[in-house]
Parts: sequence; C-alpha cells; structure tokens
Amino acid sequence: MLFCVLLVWGCHKDTKPKPTAYQTRLHQEIKKVVVTGFRAAMTEGPGPNLVENPITGTSFLAEPVPEDVVRQMNKVLFSDLMEGKQWTLVSPGQARGVLASIIDGDKKMEKTPREMLQSLGKTFEADAVLTGRIYRWQKRVGSDFAVDRPASVSFDLVLVRPSNGAILWRSHFDKTQQSLFADLFDFDTYVKSAGRWLTAEKLADIGLEKLIREMPGIPKPKKEGEKETSADHSGN
Repeated sequence: MLFCVLLVWGCHKDTKPKPTAYQTRLHQEIKKVVVTGFRAAMTEGPGPNLVENPITGTSFLAEPVPEDVVRQMNKVLFSDLMEGKQWTLVSPGQARGVLASIIDGDKKMEKTPREMLQSLGKTFEADAVLTGRIYRWQKRVGSDFAVDRPASVSFDLVLVRPSNGAILWRSHFDKTQQSLFADLFDFDTYVKSAGRWLTAEKLADIGLEKLIREMPGIPKPKKEGEKETSADHSGN
C-alpha cells in the first residue's frame, strides 16, 4: 500500500500547483531588515470572518488568535531568522517602540499602515520591513496517534521596501493537517510529522520554515548534483 502511495505521489508532484507567492525583482540586495513580526488578524469576536490585510489588500478567513500565540510565533520567527545569519535584523521589540512613536505622532491619522512601515524602515535605515498576520490557530484535540480535531493554522509574511512602499515579497501558509490517505499528495507533511498528528506549534514550525526558505536573499537548498548559480537582483 505504501508503495502505491509513493508511486502516485511521485507521479503527481511535478504537476502540483505551486504555493501562492509574490515577489518583485530587487533593485538592491537586502542587507538590513526590520522585523515587526506577526500580529493577530482578529483578537476578539466570533469567527470566522473575512479579514483584509491592510498591507497587501488580500483577504482571508480569520478567527480570534490569543496574544500568547502571537508572542511565541514572533519569538520563533526572529530566532529562525537569526539562525540563518542572512540579514542584519532589528527585533520586534525594538520595532514596536519606534512604531508606537510613529503612530502617536500621526495625530490626524493620515498615514496608511504601509506608510507607517515605510517610516519605520527609514528610521532604522533598513532595506526592508518584515511583517505578518496570523489568521487562524486551532489546537489539536487528541494525541499523536488519534485526534478528534487536527491542528490548523493560517498566517502570512510580507516584505515591504521603505523607500517607496513596494511589496518585495509575500507568501501565505494555510494548513489543516490531514491523514496520509485523506490527502495522498501531502506526503511532505507526512514525512516531517513521522506519521503523527502534529500540534499547532509543530505545524506552524513547518510553515515558518517554508516561508523563510521562499524569502528573497535566503539561500535555497541545492539538489544533489546542482551547480551553484548567482542570484539575480536586477530589474524593476
């Protein structure tokens, strides 16, 4: 049975639609990034409701997300970025204080959320600002081997250029874990979970790892025998 699953998955993987992501070509290399981190798309009220991300204009179904979840996700995000040692980083804690001053100084509330991120990035003389929203965080109900409800998470990350507010990159992770035989083409998650039902934290870790790999300027893992090529940062 496992052989049949591997055969079907192997034949299908080349035609599977790629995850939604958006990226412009970069004028210059990204060296310094202000990490504002995640915030809850909804903090209270009944859900799910359709919520618009004010930075990208895209809308997703959202449910209230606890503040402790946001704090933990920001901790993991910053730790993962630091481990990669790819950029000079400004932490969410540093960014929060400056952003609060920018919001407080906008007495007439004339600045859009994107313009505030631009001001934040310029203050730190950064090449980009990384921000995100968490739309759903449903904990697993059950154990590693049997669940009444699987974990389910949804979040996105966006890189904004401070100089003109352009979106340099964005991507969205939306995942409800399913059993191998309910979704034969989710073999990657099955392997990473070792056949177990993941907690929301572990499922989110997989999503963060995926999004960080997609970011511009982050080295991509090379396939066996693949030669290293220089990255193209020219263009618009």
